[in-house]
Amino acid sequence: MYIGIDHGTSAIRFSSGENYLRITREEARDFQWQDLGRLCPPEEIGGIALTYSMGDGISMVTPIGSVEGRGIRSREGAGKHIGGGTRVFDQIRESGLPAVLIPGLHRESPTDVRFRAYSHQASPEKIGIAYRVSEDLGRDFVVSDVSSNTVTLLVKDGLIFGGFDACIFAPGLEHGALDVDAIRRVDAGLSTANEAFLQAGVNHTLPEKERLPALALFSAMECAALLLLNPDARVALAGTLGPTISGDVSALLGREVAVYDEWCASSGLALIAKDVFSGKREILGISVDM
Repeated sequence: MYIGIDHGTSAIRFSSGENYLRITREEARDFQWQDLGRLCPPEEIGGIALTYSMGDGISMVTPIGSVEGRGIRSREGAGKHIGGGTRVFDQIRESGLPAVLIPGLHRESPTDVRFRAYSHQASPEKIGIAYRVSEDLGRDFVVSDVSSNTVTLLVKDGLIFGGFDACIFAPGLEHGALDVDAIRRVDAGLSTANEAFLQAGVNHTLPEKERLPALALFSAMECAALLLLNPDARVALAGTLGPTISGDVSALLGREVAVYDEWCASSGLALIAKDVFSGKREILGISVDM
């Protein structure tokens, strides 16, 4: 059995491909590695693929025992710091179970050099999403993950070509890019940049009835922008809001949209674990350092 662990914005999700477990990041502060027994007997676990935070301290799929600093450059930056993800990471490392850490996409990643205009393109769980979607849609697709924030990736010829991170373009429910008003608040000392990011989602900027249509519009715009680089690519939506906004996104793009739910990342990570521990040495263009 192989396990995928998705360190998401609001929760940590575990999947064996057959069984699923979701705990909040607050609940994860009490996590014990033996809790994996809720998915399958620990002695049957052949490998784990997990994510942690932004994953910008590594650029290859790396055994957890070889990772320094939990695979991140800094704890400072965009996002909430609760401690649950740290607890899960440390418990998996201390368990002695075979496990690899998945990198995020950043300037040292093998994406198209033009996307390196930005320091960060996606957090590691998006690799799991893309891997799961590739099982169904093949070597050419765009996938937009829409929930607390929105991140969209392009896979071209079986390789991750590039993407838009949550800080750059489309808002999510909670988080988004800093606009002029947010920059002014930061400059005036009314909030930190991270606080501004955490309050830039549509839940904070729009009336309730306008929120989902706005999310659909901006997700579709990110997809359309990436389709410029691969016009024949298929399109997928993932995340907690993927099923909700799929009809609007499909109408805006004028094409069919495949739909995945909040388990897409952890299920894809379980597939990565299976393939890596079966000898595969490349995941959508990302090298495996084993």
